[in-house]
Amino acid sequence: MADLESQADVIVVGAGPAGSTAAAYLARGGLDVLLLEKATFPRPKVCGDGFTPRGMKQIIDLGVDCSQAGGWLHNRGLRVLGGGVSLELDWPELGSFPDFGAVRRRRDFDELLVRHAQKSGARLREDTTVTAATLDERTGRITGVRGHVGRGKDKRPVSFRAPLTFACDGVSARVALSLGMVKRDDRPMGVAVRRYYTSPRTNDDYLESHLELWDRSDPDNPKLLPGYGWIFGMGDGTSNVGLGILSTSRAFGSTDYRALLSSWLNSTPGEWGYREENAVGPIGGAALPMGFNRTPHYRPGLLLVGDSAGTVNPFNGEGIAYAMESSSIAAGCAIQALARSGPAAEHALRNYPLAMRSALGGYYRLGNLFSRAIGNPTVMRLATRHGLPRKTLMAFLLKVLANLYDPRGGDATDRVIHAMTRLTPSLK
Repeated sequence: MADLESQADVIVVGAGPAGSTAAAYLARGGLDVLLLEKATFPRPKVCGDGFTPRGMKQIIDLGVDCSQAGGWLHNRGLRVLGGGVSLELDWPELGSFPDFGAVRRRRDFDELLVRHAQKSGARLREDTTVTAATLDERTGRITGVRGHVGRGKDKRPVSFRAPLTFACDGVSARVALSLGMVKRDDRPMGVAVRRYYTSPRTNDDYLESHLELWDRSDPDNPKLLPGYGWIFGMGDGTSNVGLGILSTSRAFGSTDYRALLSSWLNSTPGEWGYREENAVGPIGGAALPMGFNRTPHYRPGLLLVGDSAGTVNPFNGEGIAYAMESSSIAAGCAIQALARSGPAAEHALRNYPLAMRSALGGYYRLGNLFSRAIGNPTVMRLATRHGLPRKTLMAFLLKVLANLYDPRGGDATDRVIHAMTRLTPSLK
């Protein structure tokens, strides 16, 4: 007799923002959804904890409370520092996106989303590690996944079956790798490290981005460090402080990122509090798979979603908004497919990569070109020195970098950005 607990209409591997969002939408669409997560909640996650209005839109669309009364710290925009200039840019007022961003610890946020998925009807299995996809050798179709439950001497093998599997297993991408679907070297990657510090800067109306990182431990010989930094006040007595480096930088792969973070922070004003004695927990690091760096996004029976599909924005390193957006697109295709039969069902599923390219392909191609350009430190210094003093230009660039514009009915800058993304050949 078949074990009904190990079967579903859709298996979702990974209960991060991509997986929990997908599970919620799929369950609302009337499907039996099995959500598999290797950890147990609540669990920490390395992240900047900052949300732009694009991310807030996804959270609002999902129906999750993102009010300040619900534990969110809202912000007005982005403060950019570089070349001796500090510029505060408010989030644009648009019809397509809210006019506020926010911060929320991933430990809280991820649990908030997974509980929302459960309330929507998804079945959650925690402490369940998926190691590989299962394949019908005759048809070549993915029929489910296998792995194990528990750890150590209590570990036991398990397998799960479903007509569709969503690989939402993040940068590790175990499901895709088990099928030989490796990341593409012609697309950018990023590395980010972050740490929490108690700080009087915990309450801030702006997310803060540092385009130049200086090591001033030797006042007579200050050194410009590779990458960019952020300081996000968390509103709870701490700041989330971190930095990121792109694979297009010559320093990528040969840098001690944790030492780099310490060098930068030791040169910041002492009253900010970003010193070892004020640190809360260790430095954490994570890779950022960008610009559709793993394709194809669909093969029979399997959809790659979120970080496993390389959906991090190559312009700014934002991942959560795009993980959730890809989940919404994938869930819509799956719901349509499972309401059909035969070739019509497969047509709905093959629409997923097409819809992803339509939504983000042109923009991500621009982002990949941008990441190559700023990987050159000379280009970055010139852009910082000559761009930052021009607030109108920077307001336009904020829209571009954060992907915040109205494709219909917007102002002249929105029309320019929309034309840029539509005229640029889409990534495949």
